[in-house]
Amino acid sequence: MTLAQHNAEDTCLNNRRQPPAEEGVSQSSVLSLTTPTDSGILDKAESLGSGESTSRESLSRISVPGNSLSKEVVAVDAELDPPSREDTDRDSVHHANHYDAFEPALHRSMSTATHPDFPEGGLEAWLVVFGSFCAMISVFGLINSSAVFESYFSTHQLIDNTASEIGWIFSLYLFIVFFVGIQVGPVFDRYGARIPVAASSLLIVLSLMLLSLSETYYQIILTYSVLGGLGGALLNSPAYGAIAHFFDERRGLATGIATTSGGLGGIIFPIILREMLPNLGFPWSCRVLGFIMIGLAVPANLFIKTRLRPKRGPDGHPIIASVWPDLTIFRDLRFAFSAIGIFFMEWGLFVPLTFIISYAAAHGQDATESYVLLSYLNAGSVVGRILPGFLADKFGRFNMVLVTISLCVITLLALWLPAGDSPAMLIAYAVLFGFASGSNLGLLPVCVGQLCDHRQFGLYFSTAMMAASFGTLSSVPIGGALLETGKLDDGWGVVIIFAGASYAVALGCYTMARVLAVGWSPLQKF
Repeated sequence: MTLAQHNAEDTCLNNRRQPPAEEGVSQSSVLSLTTPTDSGILDKAESLGSGESTSRESLSRISVPGNSLSKEVVAVDAELDPPSREDTDRDSVHHANHYDAFEPALHRSMSTATHPDFPEGGLEAWLVVFGSFCAMISVFGLINSSAVFESYFSTHQLIDNTASEIGWIFSLYLFIVFFVGIQVGPVFDRYGARIPVAASSLLIVLSLMLLSLSETYYQIILTYSVLGGLGGALLNSPAYGAIAHFFDERRGLATGIATTSGGLGGIIFPIILREMLPNLGFPWSCRVLGFIMIGLAVPANLFIKTRLRPKRGPDGHPIIASVWPDLTIFRDLRFAFSAIGIFFMEWGLFVPLTFIISYAAAHGQDATESYVLLSYLNAGSVVGRILPGFLADKFGRFNMVLVTISLCVITLLALWLPAGDSPAMLIAYAVLFGFASGSNLGLLPVCVGQLCDHRQFGLYFSTAMMAASFGTLSSVPIGGALLETGKLDDGWGVVIIFAGASYAVALGCYTMARVLAVGWSPLQKF
């Protein structure tokens, strides 16, 4: 028996019959009560069952917002002689039926408070996706164009530096983007997106403008890696997290659409740089990119917003999470294996993204024309961020990640490793690997979001990115060091095997996370 039913029966047993119209009643009143909270609904339900006998008739109407349902609960008290047992039983059944009708609405309201409704579309929600789209071009468009900068630095400003030393420029940038995101995630959860998005826009533009003046190793480290990395860190969590406030069932599709921006930037930026670097030079090429970032910052600042209120404690005050990662999250082994999988995925991902142009140049292709190869890779990435995101909502997000990681392993070892100086095989590898790796990046946030409360997405995602940050910090320098060994095709074979093995370990980690969640059945949606 539920609390509401118990109180209803107590009320009915303590009530007296309503007098006939000709006998009259003492003063009557009607009270309408509307509550937006579950606790208020329970309070009103309990008040109807207080059993207090008064000389007035009370009509209480309780509305349950968000469910479009309202049920009337009538408690009638009149100072009359006690009713007969037959009348009492009839009245008890009548009032209990009112509560039976009211109870589902009550439970639905309580469930809604725990699992909030999501718009799943509409103008405001899709404008948030558009704002995130523009923001991610600023971050991942540059990341996906890092091979252009690596190739240019190694033949111009940093011609005397080793491949491993140049690799630290890009690894440090990625490390700051993800590691500082640990602090940004809880700030976003508590205070929203406005301040971090505005600050990031300023830092990203300033980074490119100062990079145009950089000529030495330490100057490039400070402008590209540190300043640009801080800007990316402030933008990364809000760009992903805002989508989680407006989409649940369709989050994979919405996030996939937004993350296509990284691939789109990776298509456009290399083509722009291929034309500008020989004609305008490095300084003005960077400045043009900076002006593009200003244009992208406008919709990002206008449309990225939050909707759900911060999670509150028993005292009703917002829970302010620490800006440091919550290591207790790793007690959930599903999350722990997922985070470790992200680490090895980053190891495998950024080696080809950074070295593919240098690989093509080392195998007989013109370095400037090889920029188009990066555009092929990112074109595949655009498709990879939409289609698997759509399929993930239907067949399971972790299921789709396992498929796309497997495809990464196959393309690395079966296409890139034996490609040599074959342009056709290299293009095929670039397109297919771009498709598979783009899927990974688009699905990672929704997989993490599947393991936590929606209002704690920023904290969970940032903690996962902490693991990723150490992978990105070490991946490119390790690749550069392996390249310098000169083994297996002048070191390129060792680099490719390293990337393929990293993806294989990531596949094992995500398999374990899925098994811990739903078991071994491949047909289970998760």
